[in-house]
Amino acid sequence: MSAQALKRWAKAGRSPLARRVFTLAKALRGAAMPSVPAIHAPLYAARIATLGALAGAKRSLWTTPLLKSRIETPAPGLYVYGGMPLILGNLRIRAGRDVRISGQTTISGRASARATPLLDIGSNVDIGWQTTIAVAGRIVIGDNVRIAGRAFLAGYPGHPLDPADRAAGLPETDDQCGDIVLERDVWLATGVTVLPGVTIGQGTVVGAGSVVTKDLPPFVLAAGSPARVVRTITPKERIDVA
Repeated sequence: MSAQALKRWAKAGRSPLARRVFTLAKALRGAAMPSVPAIHAPLYAARIATLGALAGAKRSLWTTPLLKSRIETPAPGLYVYGGMPLILGNLRIRAGRDVRISGQTTISGRASARATPLLDIGSNVDIGWQTTIAVAGRIVIGDNVRIAGRAFLAGYPGHPLDPADRAAGLPETDDQCGDIVLERDVWLATGVTVLPGVTIGQGTVVGAGSVVTKDLPPFVLAAGSPARVVRTITPKERIDVA
């Protein structure tokens, strides 16, 4: 009997022996050495410190210099964590001071663009885990912008609407593409998608999972699919945040 067949037989539990075998297997699977805090707590702390030191060395000596070689501006204080962002296609990148970007980020430039696409990132910007930035012509991310995980700045879709053109491997058409502008102090929560041609005004907050299809004014809270203004952000709230 193969290992898989034995596993199925035990899980089915059609006989007392199968049920005993399954119970024993679960007990063995959960077996572990008892934790001795005086021993294991320092070992855990040492593990965290070692991994942190190795990650810091890799970031300082390898990941950050490599990424800076793809950025046209000095980008002082650039902080890349969790790996190396994937950069695809023909693309120019500018970045200001103190940009923090997840190594699980994907940045791409439209292959069929007439001019080289430009991603222009301001200062003090956070770009979160698994965010995708697809630049058709230009995407501007203003100072102090926060982009949470799994956001999608969709400057171009990657395929045309016509099924025959898709089957033939043709690129998207110009009317499907557009620039995206996030003005300073914008916050995109987790899973926000911003479609082509959209400008999000200064200080606006977009709720998790929203799809922004049209421009949003400054200092509003917006949410939904498509995103709509829920309310304004009051002057007092702006002062409290600042």
